Amino acid sequence: MSATTTPHNALDGIKVAILVTDGFEQVEMTDPRQALIAAGAATAIVSPMDGSVRGWKHHDPADTFKVDVALKNAKPADYDALLLPGGVVNPDALRIDERAIAFVKAFVDAGKPIAAICHGPWTLIDAGGVKGRQVTSWPSLRVDLENAGAEWRDLEVVVAPQLVTSRKPDDLPAFDREMVKLFASAGMRPAKG
Repeated sequence: MSATTTPHNALDGIKVAILVTDGFEQVEMTDPRQALIAAGAATAIVSPMDGSVRGWKHHDPADTFKVDVALKNAKPADYDALLLPGGVVNPDALRIDERAIAFVKAFVDAGKPIAAICHGPWTLIDAGGVKGRQVTSWPSLRVDLENAGAEWRDLEVVVAPQLVTSRKPDDLPAFDREMVKLFASAGMRPAKG
C-alpha cells in the first residue's frame, strides 16, 4: 500500500473484528489484516472456535491463529468495522451459526463498514447485507448473491455504501486499498470500549 493513497495513521483508533472459523483462505485474512495494522487499526480475530483457528491455502490446511475474542463474548458495539475473509469452508460454516449471523447483522443494521472477499459475502446473504447493493465475489456465489437481491459485478473490487467486496486472492491489492479507505470513514464515530 502506498503512502500516497492511505496515510499510515488513517485507521488510528479504529477497531476491526475479523470473523472466521476453521477453513478460511489464509491469505484473505493475513494480507488484509496486515494492511489494517499498517494503517493503524487494532484487529481482533473473533471466532466460534475456542483457542485457535486454522487457515487453509487453497485445499490444504495451513497455519493456526490465536482467537482474540470468542464469538459468544464478542460485542459488535466494541468494533468500528468488520472483515469477512473467504475460503469455502469458513463462510459456509459461519452462515449456519446463529451467533455469527447475529454478529454480522449487527454491523449491517448499524451501517458500519464491512469488507468481504471471495466466499466471504455468503455470510452477508444470511445477515441481510447484500440486497440492493453492487457486490462481487468468487464466481460460484453469483447466483446466490443475485437471488438475495444483489447486483453482482465481475470486477476486482466493488465499493458500495458501507461495503467493499473482491473476488479472489489476486484482487487483494485493490481490496486492501479500498477496505482501508472505507474503514477510515468509521474514524468519525469510533466504537466504545
